[in-house]
Amino acid sequence: MKPSIKFPFLLSLFLLGISCQKKSTDNIVESKSNIDFTKYVNPTIGTSKMGHVFPGATAPFGMVQLSPQTNFEVMFNKDGSYNKKTYEYCAGYQYKDSTIIGFAHTNFSGTGHADLGDFLVMPTTGNLVLDPLKKADNSKGFYSTFSHTKEKASPGYYSVNLDSYGIKAELTASERVGFHQYTFPKSEDSHIILDLVYNVYHHNNKNVWTFIRVENDTLVTGYRQTKGWARTKKVFFAMQFSKPFKSYGHKKYNKETYDGFYRRFKQNKNFPEMAGKDIRAYFNFNTEEGEKINIKFALSPVSTNGALNNLKTEIPHWDFNKVREKTKANWNKELQKIEVETLTENDKTTFYTALYHTNLSPILYEDVDGKYRGLDQNIYTSDGFTNYTIFSLWDTYRALHPLYNITQPKRNNDMIKSMLAHHDQSVHKMLPIWSHYANENWCMIGYHATSVIADAMVKNVGDFNKNHALKASTNTATVKYFDGIGEYMKYKYVPDDKSHSSVSKTLEYAYNDWCIAQVAKKTGDISIEKEYLSRSEYYKNVYDSSIGFMRPRLTNGSFRENFDPMDTHGQGFIEGNAWNYGLYVPQNIDEMIKMMGGKEKFSKQLDELFTTEIDDKYIANHEDITRDGIIGNYVHGNEPGHHIPYLYNWTGHPEKTQKRVRMIMDSMYAPSVEGLCGNDDAGQMSAWYIFSSLGFYPVTPGSPYYAIGSPNIKNATIHLENGKTLKITVKKQSKENVFVKNVLVNGKKLESFLLSHHDITNGGEIIFEMSNQPNN
Repeated sequence: MKPSIKFPFLLSLFLLGISCQKKSTDNIVESKSNIDFTKYVNPTIGTSKMGHVFPGATAPFGMVQLSPQTNFEVMFNKDGSYNKKTYEYCAGYQYKDSTIIGFAHTNFSGTGHADLGDFLVMPTTGNLVLDPLKKADNSKGFYSTFSHTKEKASPGYYSVNLDSYGIKAELTASERVGFHQYTFPKSEDSHIILDLVYNVYHHNNKNVWTFIRVENDTLVTGYRQTKGWARTKKVFFAMQFSKPFKSYGHKKYNKETYDGFYRRFKQNKNFPEMAGKDIRAYFNFNTEEGEKINIKFALSPVSTNGALNNLKTEIPHWDFNKVREKTKANWNKELQKIEVETLTENDKTTFYTALYHTNLSPILYEDVDGKYRGLDQNIYTSDGFTNYTIFSLWDTYRALHPLYNITQPKRNNDMIKSMLAHHDQSVHKMLPIWSHYANENWCMIGYHATSVIADAMVKNVGDFNKNHALKASTNTATVKYFDGIGEYMKYKYVPDDKSHSSVSKTLEYAYNDWCIAQVAKKTGDISIEKEYLSRSEYYKNVYDSSIGFMRPRLTNGSFRENFDPMDTHGQGFIEGNAWNYGLYVPQNIDEMIKMMGGKEKFSKQLDELFTTEIDDKYIANHEDITRDGIIGNYVHGNEPGHHIPYLYNWTGHPEKTQKRVRMIMDSMYAPSVEGLCGNDDAGQMSAWYIFSSLGFYPVTPGSPYYAIGSPNIKNATIHLENGKTLKITVKKQSKENVFVKNVLVNGKKLESFLLSHHDITNGGEIIFEMSNQPNN
């Protein structure tokens, strides 16, 4: 049976490949070396416990992140309480599971909250079943069992045997198109299920609307709108089969209250329009033994026309291996930007998997013709930049974006332009806080796009409009109704009786204000520089010298009573406590140390931080904080403390930084499914490891300097976009030699613990000489 084509213009656009193409993604990838760096990447690292990364197929920074989903947990229990198991499935996949319910085209990597999981595809055989886990009679759903022994994951490729059906599933992807290859057994009842009910962090009102059109017997188009973390998210698709299906249909899982005159039709079978809140569609085939059915599944933020154009432009053929090899080559191009030699193969796997993680997001968010959906839900065409989304800025400003200023300066420039476009489209006139898919989800605190902008400006990265960036930054910092900013401006701290996480907000805002001052300085605006430098000192107003800790303060000026600096819950901090988050003054570390009693006292306080065990009761209320990421009271599994091991440098004890950093790399990262000690948080956890492995870290983004640590590599070569090369040579490297005896930058001895960004981007050679003895 061949359904009639209802919209010939749509099909002619697809078949003729008419396109206003602005950007070709079919460039030849040139390699700087013949080494296959992808063989050192293990995408299953961190897929257990809190890693929340996915092992599926994606291109670097790809819009399509096609990955297996291993369970269908709903966000709320029947009594309305939060289902804590949902948190385990932030990326849709858990290594401990033995079932797969399908392959979704959008996924977050390593975030502590979740959304996405759009367009689940599942091949099956036998009697048609449309429920993923179990039917109403408790019989088996359409899931399949699988074994990790028959599962393979590498950059741009994923395969697994679906044991329940005897089907081999293989996945690859270009930037905007997922490519499925399913090898079937002989059957007259083979099915491809398109599940538009499923999504990550599902709840009864998650799906707003779903629309599917069967254009002909090989082409299906449509879209889905959801209300989740992104409250108005629309994703459009075009799905093309390599073989005509013999019949099709769908089932609605929502109660239909009114369907107009569509009630004239028998819509559930072989009717080319499907619309509703919760839909699962299916497509039926006859298959021979070993027959392959391929599917190309294109996404668009704009329209089904956009998805069709993306499909035709990026993958106009049916050669699965050609796409796989091209995507592998694109991954190799990104991975080879840093060539490292390590002491062990395990260290090399950890390094390149971390580098891989840093290239998963932010993601491309525009069609091949440059069109994208803006924050105001209108359609724009990018002009002079490529638009990106997924900005987990409370996490990624710390090390990920600073890493991009070395490895991806052009891309980071585009990301900043995307943030400025977000500001221009915002009804609040704010830069992104935590944004994805043309939505602001307002997660976490601070306005850290200002940090990304300042860091790029002081390092002379990008051609974005600097005055525009300053105006966008000051606009953001003066929205009085956002998260305590009005009170912050009035009281010169965030009062605890007015806003939760008051100390954390005060500290983060003060640092962000320092960043704005740096932007103002670069643009020559002295008055704004002076104003925001003054605001950057507001951190002093939440320091209680009588107890030696940052402490919540009330509107009447008094410090809050009943305060426990060890507690992480309800004490004025978020995802941390006064011991660790209270050390967050990266803009003026010397003043913070002086305020807290001087170098020796502060050094001993850091010692105590690393050696004092935190009681379980203090972390019981935080699913983001687990034992896996804790050393004493230092929480590496969460971002606010990532700079802390490097603070010893400012106390005259760089050897303690060196020892702690090496210890953290050895204990918090490993080439295993439990190899991440916490959420990767969109690449921040991995970016910390990349920097620390190379021997330096951006303690203060917005400053052109990095603090020296202790490299764990033997040698590295960084290929810079400006055509220059930086070599890092580590002499006398060993597991025991964790202390830095000398650092030479192009033959000149480094006389402090600070390394300049210019020393990196100018190329040449940095030599670390290691020892097993401290050298202060």
